[in-house]
Amino acid sequence: MLFRQDLLEGIAAGRVTLAFRRWRRAAPADGSSLLTAVGVLRLDRVTVIDEGDITADDVRRTGMSIAELRASIAGEGTLLRIELHRDGDDPRVGLRQRLPTAAELEAVIGRLAVIDAAANAPWTTLYLRLISDQPAIVSHVLAKQAAMDLATFKRRVRRLKELGLTESLEVGYRLSPRGAAVLQRLSGRR
Repeated sequence: MLFRQDLLEGIAAGRVTLAFRRWRRAAPADGSSLLTAVGVLRLDRVTVIDEGDITADDVRRTGMSIAELRASIAGEGTLLRIELHRDGDDPRVGLRQRLPTAAELEAVIGRLAVIDAAANAPWTTLYLRLISDQPAIVSHVLAKQAAMDLATFKRRVRRLKELGLTESLEVGYRLSPRGAAVLQRLSGRR
């Protein structure tokens, strides 16, 4: 579920408390969460509605004009009314700033080994090195250097980000302090 940056800022400030989305698969559960650029969003209540049931107050709570809302819900799928709020900071932010203990370092390296074993070829150390050596380089350049299509490259970098090893920049990525510690340990294992 994607949100425009202005709507995310509105959610963070408490001005936007409602969203509408067309959904083609099972709806998210009440109480589920979503990681975004402004932190964790909590989906308090998710209900199926008809478009005609949207009220003027609902539109106001979305932070959109009626025209923007109509355009955003045009199309196929079940219409969901989603009450939401910001529920805290992205836990990955704190994680990536924290240097791992020796035990955590081994656990992260073990997790990377599992990820590599599940792939056709090991990639995690290569991606960490590429990002370390070339911070703020546009992703399609890094993807080409990794001999990987852009979508797969980005998906893999998100996996590293979930472990607190990388940070997304306005353009490209960089290693977090945690990621640098992991790469240093991996480099020492040659």
